[in-house]
Amino acid sequence: MERRKSKQIDVGGVKIGGGAPVSVQSMTNTQTADVEATAAQIARLEEAGCEIVRVAVPDLAAAGAIAELKKRTKLPIVADIHFDWRLALASARAGVDKIRINPGNIGSQERVKAVAEACRERGIPIRVGVNSGSIHKSILEKYGGATAEALAESAISHVELLEDCGFYDIAISVKAPEVAMTIEAYRKLATMRDYPLHVGLTHSGTERIGLLKSAAAIGSLLADGIGDTIRISLTADPVREVQAGIDLLRALELRSAPEVIACPTCGRCRIDLIPLAREVEQRLECVKAPIKVAVMGCAVNGPGEARECDVGIAGGVESGLIFRKGEIIKKVPYESLVDELFEQIKLLGLEK
Repeated sequence: MERRKSKQIDVGGVKIGGGAPVSVQSMTNTQTADVEATAAQIARLEEAGCEIVRVAVPDLAAAGAIAELKKRTKLPIVADIHFDWRLALASARAGVDKIRINPGNIGSQERVKAVAEACRERGIPIRVGVNSGSIHKSILEKYGGATAEALAESAISHVELLEDCGFYDIAISVKAPEVAMTIEAYRKLATMRDYPLHVGLTHSGTERIGLLKSAAAIGSLLADGIGDTIRISLTADPVREVQAGIDLLRALELRSAPEVIACPTCGRCRIDLIPLAREVEQRLECVKAPIKVAVMGCAVNGPGEARECDVGIAGGVESGLIFRKGEIIKKVPYESLVDELFEQIKLLGLEK
């Protein structure tokens, strides 16, 4: 898919926009001033594959913790600032890698200029983040409420405050809880400026519905070539946000990774396919190459439907077939299926 052309920013060594790979973000839910708890959660996020982490900065204690957190992680840290411009300055002094702020919410243009100057001096980008709940009152009145047009116009009004200060090291986000509004807002925004876009929903909900809504919104935008970095926001463990983000990029073939093709099972299935597929998926974590592996419930359609896969399993009665590129190699007992599958993967030179 052809991606939208955008400027590029550098967030602590991670490139965003300008053709760089789409990066995955998350946000800690610890008290940022509690360095031990926050550093531990950041370590878990990094292990899961997170590439940029955001922390809440509600007070000076949280801003002060950033310097120590920077010593404990290689991940770029983003300071999430609301209303108080002094917290942005303190975060910049502490060595933060990016600041998320709404310039229109921090007071006078002099304060905006002070933040812009502090960030410019240190090479710190700013994300202008607008949510449907933070649209300026005058814009809400203009559009009769929160709409895609209102989100995009609000974001540009904040961006212009930074541009008036000669600051252009910017990323933008426009998030709503509604899928359709979010998609439309980003599509409009993508034509208004060429800054990189941080894409996501806000308040998407618990893991079950949040994953679906985020996949629908973020996936649609990425399929359109819109989006340079993403966060799947969930009312769940932040690690699940990272895992979901990586899975989404893999599904859209924006990341190379092993892929499991598995059938939904039917009355022809004579093996316990669901745990088998899960075991294969888990064991594929040791494989980094973009291999396609099929786990099919029966020999009727298995090798044929999955002939494009590199290797696969097709179930039988208490046994199964191992096939490669649609060609049957051997029949093995059920309990040996997964081990034999990975022997074939090893023969392909793809297992660690």
